Amino acid sequence: MAQTAPSFKTLCKDPALLCAFGFGSGLSPKAPGTAGSLLALALMPVASLLPIWGYALALLICFFAGIYFCQHASRRLGCHDHGGIVWDEFVGIWLALSCVPPTWPWWISGFLIFRALDIAKPWPIRLADKKVSGGFGIMLDDVIAGVATLLVLLFAEYLW
Repeated sequence: MAQTAPSFKTLCKDPALLCAFGFGSGLSPKAPGTAGSLLALALMPVASLLPIWGYALALLICFFAGIYFCQHASRRLGCHDHGGIVWDEFVGIWLALSCVPPTWPWWISGFLIFRALDIAKPWPIRLADKKVSGGFGIMLDDVIAGVATLLVLLFAEYLW
């Protein structure tokens, strides 16, 4: 059964739904997760200006807010993990890029690795995606993909 996405007008009437749909990026008819990740990536130049403690605090707030946003959207749409819910991609990519040099080559590499892991869903990402429900479950698989991406990037930085 095809998932029906809400309209942008509907998103604008519900701030939590708007956030869950990545400020509208989740409405992309093709690859909404990639669209959401691209918007999150576009925000990195601003996010990178934060001191590390500020970035970590913002990431933590976004994670816990994301549990609420994703749960709210899931209930509102009657669908566990609607493809348009992309707040989890925002948090995952921001986590993936949290400890690498703040330059576009690192950010683009992180974006590509993160998307590959999020799409392929290798273990343990797939396990979290299948076994953990609710807003926390929607967030968890992308957080795991973000951590895995970060580890790959840190290893690459070490070798570099």
